[in-house]
Amino acid sequence: MHIPDGFVSLPVAAATGIASAAAVAVSLARSREAYGIRQAPILGLTTAFIFAAQMINFPVAGGTSGHLLGGTLAAVMLGSPWAGTLCITTVLIIQAILFADGGVTALGANVLNMGFIGVWVGWTLTQVLQRLLGGSRSRLPLAAGIAAAVSVVAAAVFCAIELVLSGTAASSFVIPAMSGVHILIGVGEGVITGGVLSYLATARPDLLPGEQPQLDKWVVPIVSVLLIAGVLSLAASGWPDGLEKVAEDLGFIELADNVRVPIPTPFADYGIEGLGPVGTSIAGILGSGASFGVAFGLAQLVKPKDA
Repeated sequence: MHIPDGFVSLPVAAATGIASAAAVAVSLARSREAYGIRQAPILGLTTAFIFAAQMINFPVAGGTSGHLLGGTLAAVMLGSPWAGTLCITTVLIIQAILFADGGVTALGANVLNMGFIGVWVGWTLTQVLQRLLGGSRSRLPLAAGIAAAVSVVAAAVFCAIELVLSGTAASSFVIPAMSGVHILIGVGEGVITGGVLSYLATARPDLLPGEQPQLDKWVVPIVSVLLIAGVLSLAASGWPDGLEKVAEDLGFIELADNVRVPIPTPFADYGIEGLGPVGTSIAGILGSGASFGVAFGLAQLVKPKDA
């Protein structure tokens, strides 16, 4: 769902950029109350995991693929939608600058769709569903899984609206197309989100909100993130993702080729020129490390003074 350069108009890019900058600024301020020094590694690890997981596109149907957005998962794992927004925004910035995944001019739109709408729809719906399901922690994976699926569709609808406002595609075509394909991708998002939370609740409950993280047991989570980014990412589907497929079907995919912002992206298309699959593994591991480092730094920045 990463919008490339050329898909949104200058006014839409400017408006979404301002809205996203405001959302990130508020998120930084509101996260200050929740994050101390011991929580910084959790924010870093969650961000690195979301980056790595987004490298794995899974096939859905009709030659289309999707991948985890992670907004709901991040908010639930961190126990804060504000921190969830910081997590997803960090991933999106690194992807746009280092990997050419998502346009620089469309960064505001992508942060608004995935880092704010996706996070807050998923977080709010998770709270509502968990109460309706009885409020026990055992119901959290189910509630979050359903909410995650819905959040993907909500983010896709906002993306479609931005394309309509930009004059890129007609609303009668692009909104149904984006909604339809992302309902399928949302199913995958829900399964992954529920599965990860079920695993954590059983094997590493200390990594969930309300528990004291056991920082001496970090080897397995770190190795897992590196394996996802460096090995499992090689099995990603080569089919176009939901937005790319809609753009191909509706005939505006060439806009991404006509308007490219020429900035150096050392790991474009998640690879290193001339290194093949090895380059993908190296790029994935470096991207995960960068995600951890930036998020860890943000947690240090917003931590309370007495933490």
